[in-house]
Amino acid sequence: MTRALSVASSPDFRPGPNPRVGCVLLDPEGATVSEGWHRGAGTPHAEADALSKAGASARGATAVVTLEPCDHSGRTGPCTRALIDAGVSRVVFAQSDPNPQASKGAQALRAAGVDAVGGHRSAEAAELNRAWSFAVTHGRPYVTWKYAATLDGRSAAVDGTSAWITSRAARSDTHRLRGECDVIMVGTNTVVVDDPQLTVRDSDGRAVAHQPLRVIVGERPLSGSHRIFDDAADTLHLQTRDPARVLEELHRLERRHVFLEGGPTVAAAFLRAGVVDEIVAYLAPALLGAGRFAIGPLGIESMTDILRFTMTDVTVIPPTIPTDEANIRVTMRGSVQQHNEEGPYICSPE
Repeated sequence: MTRALSVASSPDFRPGPNPRVGCVLLDPEGATVSEGWHRGAGTPHAEADALSKAGASARGATAVVTLEPCDHSGRTGPCTRALIDAGVSRVVFAQSDPNPQASKGAQALRAAGVDAVGGHRSAEAAELNRAWSFAVTHGRPYVTWKYAATLDGRSAAVDGTSAWITSRAARSDTHRLRGECDVIMVGTNTVVVDDPQLTVRDSDGRAVAHQPLRVIVGERPLSGSHRIFDDAADTLHLQTRDPARVLEELHRLERRHVFLEGGPTVAAAFLRAGVVDEIVAYLAPALLGAGRFAIGPLGIESMTDILRFTMTDVTVIPPTIPTDEANIRVTMRGSVQQHNEEGPYICSPE
């Protein structure tokens, strides 16, 4: 299973409507017959990939899979049928499939006489697909809000300048996180003021082959001259201020993970709506003393209504050039949800 989890994490996976999955086929003596992994929607599932490499050697083998084999036909056929037809005798999987359209794979395998056992290292497998699992069970994309700020919480100076608060290494790390999502989102004000391109680039500054959908939120009309409308990636302008409507549309488009990079107004709107699931904060060792805050008003007037998240990681990002300084990346998770009108926002930690 360790190896299956490793191949599932392959860098050639394309984020989208499907999960990361790895599969290792073992012969009756426990030796590896073949390995397979899923590379994204429309490509063979991990089980099919491993079976195609194994050929006749798959008969009597044990399939170790990070996710319960699917039992439905979508862009590809059901993995349960492929395993049964190949003569696999046993299937060991980690995470049960949370997708109601594809679940009950273990049940189908057992009905065909295949020994199917689940739950081994399920927490690690679930973490591998935390955004996808959330999306298919909650009916909306998982939302990661990313922001960069000084130690006093400022994202721009009084004159509006904000380039660059964080270091080159921190910005490179942001591109890595962008590449793990299938949506990058900002508000109309960010487009007008900063004119970002919102693409994913590698450490050498080159655009990567797979680009997330660029999404703009807000009612303000925009000129096609902005860089976000170039041909480097697809762009969608959702002319609404309602976070629920935005996420509903993106879920309909089978988008699973939103990387929210909007300014303080958009960020506050998503927090007030209770749809921020993760926060990634890049903090620079600097002070401005005045200027724009990273987050707008949340309607909180008392400590009883404070929003608290569960900190999951703190990483010092060292400089890559002599003129830069180290930055800190803090990752927090939690489930912010509307409570009531008097005490509107609470956070339930995971």
